[in-house]
Amino acid sequence: MKNYYDITLALAGVCQAAKLVQEFAVNGEATQNAFETTIKSLTQMTPNSTLDVYGADEMNLKLGLEVLLEQMNAQNPDLSRYWLGMLALESKLNKNAEAKSELARRIQRIPTQLAHYDLFDEQMLSTLAGTYVDVISPLGARIQVKGSPTHLQQLSIHNRIRSCLLAGIRSAILWRQMGGTKWQLLFFRQKISNMAQQIYSSI
Repeated sequence: MKNYYDITLALAGVCQAAKLVQEFAVNGEATQNAFETTIKSLTQMTPNSTLDVYGADEMNLKLGLEVLLEQMNAQNPDLSRYWLGMLALESKLNKNAEAKSELARRIQRIPTQLAHYDLFDEQMLSTLAGTYVDVISPLGARIQVKGSPTHLQQLSIHNRIRSCLLAGIRSAILWRQMGGTKWQLLFFRQKISNMAQQIYSSI
């Protein structure tokens, strides 16, 4: 039997990353707690549970759960493109042993880099963004981000958007590991929606 609690948490992680991408692209800033949770998920190498990836607190996924509930009922085209795009890229990553190995190698270097830089330092965000560009982008099915040209011309915003996309891929990997499949999004939307509502109501 599928564990819909863990599947839903991981999917909320993907949706939260998608919402942050949209916020940075449109507004030039994003929900701070959600951004911190999403980026910190990249540093969770050996979590004891799915929730541990997100700081061991369901509240840290509040934004992602809101987006997931919205998406299961009525879709926002840009948001749908972002989170479904991340799932599609993760699927391509899963079939590419070389890319998977390179991504793992780069992620494993993060703790060493954190000895020199804060996780939210521009240098670290630039490094995370570079990992997305070098490892994920070449897989194809690029995610076209829409927003304000003023914000999208700024390198710091580019780095934040790509870092969020990388973290979204991390959540998509977790979603697959927990038993998530595209078929569930077609045939078991209500089950996912009910679980998301149950978690959201408890925070």
